[in-house]
Amino acid sequence: MLIHRRTFLAGSAAALAAPAAFAQTYPNRPIHLIVPYPAGGGTDFFARVVAAPMGDTLGQQIIVENRPGAGTNIGAETVARAQPDGYMVLLGDTATFAANRSLYSKLNYDSEKDFAPVTLTGRFAIVLLINTDKLKVTSVKELIAEAKKAPGKIDYASGGVGNPFHLASELFAQQAGIKLNHVPYRGAAPAIQDLLGGQIGMMFVDYATARGQLNNKQIKAIAVASPAEFYGMPGVPPVAKDVPGYEAWAWQGFVLPAKAPADIVGKLHDAYVKAVSDSAIKEKLIGAGIDPLQSTPQEMAAYMKSETEKWAKVINAASIKVD
Repeated sequence: MLIHRRTFLAGSAAALAAPAAFAQTYPNRPIHLIVPYPAGGGTDFFARVVAAPMGDTLGQQIIVENRPGAGTNIGAETVARAQPDGYMVLLGDTATFAANRSLYSKLNYDSEKDFAPVTLTGRFAIVLLINTDKLKVTSVKELIAEAKKAPGKIDYASGGVGNPFHLASELFAQQAGIKLNHVPYRGAAPAIQDLLGGQIGMMFVDYATARGQLNNKQIKAIAVASPAEFYGMPGVPPVAKDVPGYEAWAWQGFVLPAKAPADIVGKLHDAYVKAVSDSAIKEKLIGAGIDPLQSTPQEMAAYMKSETEKWAKVINAASIKVD
């Protein structure tokens, strides 16, 4: 079929104008914020805390939708395939944007090509817990010494293969030059139960979960995975004190589908920054063990790339695969 040049140019002009029109009227209906985890977890908590004030700034409701499954891949695929009009936003994390590329032999999204970064939003401090009845150590130095005496004999728990706490443990083992035995569970709750029960000797876990276990006399926090002492656990040294350069966080951020107009990215970014600049919101997040972050889209893209490279090395060295 012959297409007249004038018709083609008119159509092209309309297509080019569409993103600008979207941005000028955005938002004029509710926005859906996709959380790739079940309700009740840290990511879900964060989303629900910031959604309301962001919606107030934007003049439209932000509806939090939980789309859990496949290590965040179900929620990520949903947003990657959505229209880039700003009405579907993803709150992804370390797995979504960094680790899954190496963990899965096939992904139905590309974390670099299929998303438009908006901003980093937060990071969760990670704590190393020890059951001192099961594992007779009180410091990282002692733990490393015990592991070197019996390579592969010390069990550690995680909430599942490839989750941030599993990867933090593997990074620790690799950088400390030791071998540990991974025991994966279906979520952090059953793993914690076996840590409390003494079936497992050690576990890296998020700060919010960790601090709730410290009233048990056999559980001791011996280190944090942040590069320096974490404000929530004064007196608990960083792993890096004995393993120089060690650092691990569970982090998250907002993205839109690729090709989302820059003006829409900017509006969401500014609404988020305003929300977490509110002292009451910030206090609520910090109280839950979340360190609020904000960044430019470019800074988020660079961080995603550096984290992807970092965790690819860990995953490949440990031959970790989910499928």
